[in-house]
Amino acid sequence: MARRQRQTTLAVRSQAEQDKADAEIKERQREIKYDLKDFTIELLVSKFGKGEFFVPDYQRQFVWRQTHKERFVESVILGLPIPFMFVAEMEDGRLEIVDGAQRIRTLEAFIAGDLKLKGLRKLPSLNTFRFQDLPHSQQRKFVNRTLRIVVLDESTSESLRQEIFDRINTTGKRAKAAEIRRGTYKGPFMDFVQECAKDPLFSKLCPVSEVARKHREPEELVVRFFVFSDRYLSFKHDVEAFFDDYVREMRDAFDRDTKKAEFTRMLRFVDKTFPHGFAKTKDAQSTPRVRFEAIAVGTNLALRQDPNLAPTDMTWLDSKDFEGHTTTHASNSLSRVKGRIEYVRDRLLESAAHG
Repeated sequence: MARRQRQTTLAVRSQAEQDKADAEIKERQREIKYDLKDFTIELLVSKFGKGEFFVPDYQRQFVWRQTHKERFVESVILGLPIPFMFVAEMEDGRLEIVDGAQRIRTLEAFIAGDLKLKGLRKLPSLNTFRFQDLPHSQQRKFVNRTLRIVVLDESTSESLRQEIFDRINTTGKRAKAAEIRRGTYKGPFMDFVQECAKDPLFSKLCPVSEVARKHREPEELVVRFFVFSDRYLSFKHDVEAFFDDYVREMRDAFDRDTKKAEFTRMLRFVDKTFPHGFAKTKDAQSTPRVRFEAIAVGTNLALRQDPNLAPTDMTWLDSKDFEGHTTTHASNSLSRVKGRIEYVRDRLLESAAHG
């Protein structure tokens, strides 16, 4: 009885609303055409080596760690199910890898003898083995194993391919925000971000580990500089959505000259004024994001107020106040973002005024 009463209280959609929803679903479904194909590992690696499978710009670089590669190869040897890979047909007949580049590259490296197995849990007798060390029967079985691939029709637009990449990598939590953003919002602005991230002075002032670099951390920092420089007072807790909204808006139309000038001016000022650039120490191998944001954006805001800024006292860099503003826990809230950015801005302006 209670269940029946609950059902009657639920809002019932009108026939018109249901028809509209049905039409929209069918329209979107027609945009996605694909085939399922099974490729042997031997054929897959061969085509990849010939360039018939290729990695587009929006696919992340090969960053799997050794342990991840080993576990994948072990799974293949054991015959465990492997998640589908996605490729898209191009007009020239090649196949663009939408998702699966790391798996294909691992297979290629293993078969070529460039990957030696270590630390296998289920097959410890294979530790220190390369592909060529396997019994010939197991080598044949390995290369003849098939992997299922979703082949998107060549009519699939680039934006839809990037949407698929975005959904795969956000659902699985496998890609970093900068990697996803680079693919999803490909265009003049992200090209400009990549250009800034490769600036030699930026690289000098902002040390980043090799792993972080492969995950496009420099690009992430550049995006943070522009977003917070323009809109830090509008920041909300959802960092990725906040950044994505800005990048989406800037995607095709932005004031390149002004942004480039501000970025360059900020770098030159930091190089001249901050002993270790954005890093904490002279020999640092990485740059905390919150520290970068505080210095880069705070400096930019100060220079907007006083282009001839010349501070005479930088002792606050070693203060507990600055440390408190730039520790990793002081990250994602408006008050903390505002606090660390304006702390640097105000210290620079105060020091210049007193000098």
